[in-house]
Amino acid sequence: MNRERLTPDRIRRLTLPEGAGQSFTWDTDAPRLAVRVTAGAKSFIFESKLSRQTVRVTIGDVRAWTLAAARDEARRLQTMIDQGIDPRQEKLERITAAKVKREEAKRIATPALDAWGSYLAARAPRWGERTLLDHQRLVDAGGQLKTRGRRPGEGDTTLPGILLPLLSHPLEQIDTDRVRAWLQDEATKRPTAAALSFRYLRAFLNWCSDRPEYRDQVRADACITRMAKDELPKKTAKDDCLQREQLPAWFAAVRQIGNPVIAAYLQTALLTGARREEVAGIRWEDVDFQWRSMTIKDKVDGERTIPLTPYVASLLAALPRRNEWVFSSVTAASGRLQEPRIMHNKALTTAGLPALSIHGLRRSFGTLAEWVECPAGVSAQIMGHKPSATAEKHYRVRPLDLLRMWHTKIEAWILTEAGIEQPAEDRAPGLRVVSAV
Repeated sequence: MNRERLTPDRIRRLTLPEGAGQSFTWDTDAPRLAVRVTAGAKSFIFESKLSRQTVRVTIGDVRAWTLAAARDEARRLQTMIDQGIDPRQEKLERITAAKVKREEAKRIATPALDAWGSYLAARAPRWGERTLLDHQRLVDAGGQLKTRGRRPGEGDTTLPGILLPLLSHPLEQIDTDRVRAWLQDEATKRPTAAALSFRYLRAFLNWCSDRPEYRDQVRADACITRMAKDELPKKTAKDDCLQREQLPAWFAAVRQIGNPVIAAYLQTALLTGARREEVAGIRWEDVDFQWRSMTIKDKVDGERTIPLTPYVASLLAALPRRNEWVFSSVTAASGRLQEPRIMHNKALTTAGLPALSIHGLRRSFGTLAEWVECPAGVSAQIMGHKPSATAEKHYRVRPLDLLRMWHTKIEAWILTEAGIEQPAEDRAPGLRVVSAV
């Protein structure tokens, strides 16, 4: 064993003997300290005995450690040996702890978008397709070419999702102040979307607070209820609705629309009271001209079957059958109608009528149905509204024929007020009346 008092100069002059893989030079000041020389490297090492087993620990490169620091480290390691502690295990635990700390710091610094992705994956089995899509759109990167009409001042591409700026921060940084600032900004631009997104965000943070991997990062009180009351404008019920005296002008303007698909779509939306996407999503396989029924993909219950009234049947029978969609489009990537608002707004302007949303047509159906004294439960069932009373929930089972009787009356009254003759069921294009045997 080569032992001498190490000095910086001696360490610099140490070389590897020819033919040797490594060599050791031991220090006389710190007997457990040595310089190990290998091909192209020199390092301080510590070697001792623990329970009659040799313990060797690499302290570090001689260029990174001073000799004094290496001697102090060797004495510290020997002290551990004297206490029965294996310094290799201590070093491993220290490295592992540092790694865990780095990973934890990295996890804490990770944008909340990662947790949002886990949230959607966990909740997807309990959600409908539309609910999942709504949540995905909240963090969409934007920049996609718009497939629907633009409002004044808007660009040709979609905006980033409303929650994207907020969830780009780490979870622990999403606190009350940050949420309030975000809500104040969004409430001035899109209050309805801000209110809905706030509720979705609160549900997400509550979910995180119940998950062990996020519990220590999330600020569960970031979305206090009072904040929404303070920062969001008060809700006002929308009341856009066609009045009885407006029906002639509306039908006249809509029937003059150059695109027959859009014209039929708008009239069908009014005369069925269905939701915007429910009407746009009707396939030819959903329309039964023989048995005078139409199946609609219901937003709430999955699907519902409603009567196919004579005038609506004539509208649908006249449409071109380009693909699977009743309200097809030759320009939309989906193959079906995407944006009827532009032509509808032009028709309203032509007719001199006030603004009326597509959803306002649904509201119009429910309102106009009262003129024929239609039971509220009947119109609600046609429109796909949830029953609002115990009797409706448990004691009313209306067959399609009963709905058809009232639905045909509603359509006939609306058409009469508009100055349009309702086709007889045996003369309505597309309909085939099945005679009783």
